[in-house]
Order: sequence, then C-alpha cells, then structure tokens
Amino acid sequence: MPSDQQARAQASAITPGGSGPDAEPAPTDRVLALFGGHRLSPGQRRIAQYITDHLTEAAFLSITDLADRVGVSQPSVTRFASSVGFSGYPALREALQPIALSAIAGMPEAREEIRRNELQAAVDAEISNLENLRRLLADTDQVLDIGRELAHSVPLTILGLRISASLAEYFAYAARRIHPDVRTVTRGGSVAYDTLLQSRAAGGTWVLTFAMPRHANETLAAIRAARTAGLKVALITDVALGPLSEEADETLVAPTGSRLVFDSYAAPGVLSAALLQAMADADPQRTQTRLESYEHAAEQHDFFLDD
Repeated sequence: MPSDQQARAQASAITPGGSGPDAEPAPTDRVLALFGGHRLSPGQRRIAQYITDHLTEAAFLSITDLADRVGVSQPSVTRFASSVGFSGYPALREALQPIALSAIAGMPEAREEIRRNELQAAVDAEISNLENLRRLLADTDQVLDIGRELAHSVPLTILGLRISASLAEYFAYAARRIHPDVRTVTRGGSVAYDTLLQSRAAGGTWVLTFAMPRHANETLAAIRAARTAGLKVALITDVALGPLSEEADETLVAPTGSRLVFDSYAAPGVLSAALLQAMADADPQRTQTRLESYEHAAEQHDFFLDD
C-alpha cells in the first residue's frame, strides 16, 4: 500500500498522468471506500456526506472551515477522522487530497489548467495558511507573553527533531543574536534528555519545541522529559489538538502546506519570526546591545558580501 507521501507525490506531479483500461475507481467510489464499513453517528454521517458531495473543495479545507460548512464542532471532525481509521483530521485530509485532484484531473476542460496551476495552487494554499495565522495574531497577548518568557529563560533550549530540525535551527540561529545562551536539541533519545537536564541545571526555565508532521513519538518523549526536568514547554505545531499539545504549557498553531509531495512551512516560518520579535521587544536594551555588537564584529571581519 502506498504511503500518504507517495500518494501526494502522485497527486501533485506537475504533469498529470493519463488514463487507461486499468484506471483507478471513480473518485466518489474511492471516498465511499474510505468511509465504508464504519459505524457512524448521525453527525458523522453528515460530515461524510458533505465530503463526498463537495470533494474537490472539502479535501483542502482546514478543520475549522470544514466544521463550519457542516455545522458541527471541530472535535466532532476529529472524532469522525478517528472513527474512519485515521490518526486525526490532517491524515484524513492527506488521503482525500489525491482523490480530489484526480477528480479534477478527470475533467477534460481542467487538465490543461491543472498542468499550469497546481504549483500556484500550492502557493494559494500557503496564502490561506498565512491568513489563518494572521487571524491568530489578531490578539498578540499570547505571542508577546511567550516571547517574554523565552527571553528571560537563560539558557533557552530550542527543540526540533526530524523534519522540524530545520525550523529549530533557524530559530536558534536568529535567537542567538538577541539572547545570551541558546541551546539546540535536534537529536532525540539520551542526547535530548541530557541537554534538557543540563539546561535546567544551568537555570533555564523554558524549551521551545517545533513539531511539524509527521509527528514523531520521540518528540513527545522529549517534551515529557523536559517537563520531568522542570522545564516549561512552548510548542509550535500544525494542530491544536493531540498528545503534543496536551503536554505543552503553551501551544501556537501554524498550519503547514500539504499540496506538494513535501510539506511547506510559510506559516510556521512567519510565526517563528513573530516570536523572535516578541523576544526582542521583551528586553530592548539587551537586544540593541547584542545586535550592535554583532554588526560591529561583522564589519571587522567582512562576514558579508554586500557590506
């Protein structure tokens, strides 16, 4: 059976494949096959019916938008996804998207449009993610409060495992310009545990954790190790519900782009920059001093080509 990522690779290929005598079943039949054989409540049947009737739209809706369209709560959508055999709504949506794209590709008038615009569609999806993030940031209190706590945690530990390591490294690289002691954890197991213990022993109070899909069990283990060590956990992830969020002290949600074979991270990147800004604002004198020192060193040693 192909993995979710293999299915996405096939669905997002820039040149759609053709059809033949061995073509897959009709998209509606494929959706019904996902939902068949499961006992569903009346509310869950409404969700299933909406997805079946509006497949090409529903497969790309956020959990909030789908719940609004059907007239149910977000937890109801999550429970529906679990009831039909998925780990959560993101996993269900990933399974639906290749089917939706194949439905669009089957329309003769749409084939050339898909060939031209599927990369643009991925950008459009990221724009939607950024709009969702913009709504989240309408109330700045949470980001400012977390930024203040991270700024005052010395040392500050940044945790990101597997695919999330790149976001952790970016954040840590920038944070070192404005914070005196930033430590990174990009490996799990005993390495993570030792670093977290050392950070707490040195006076650290917070760890910032990035957790992008697919969410690794070792990330959950590292979060629990941080809490056992006495550290508080701020989490940047793509979903508000689940075991990672349940273990975190603070959770900030930034959806990821899932239209292409590999996820894209426009919203988590912007949220990271906003949190760095909040850290800088929490101690403007320290920020100014450290940035001036860095710029002076850069000038002295010709760090950059454009100076």
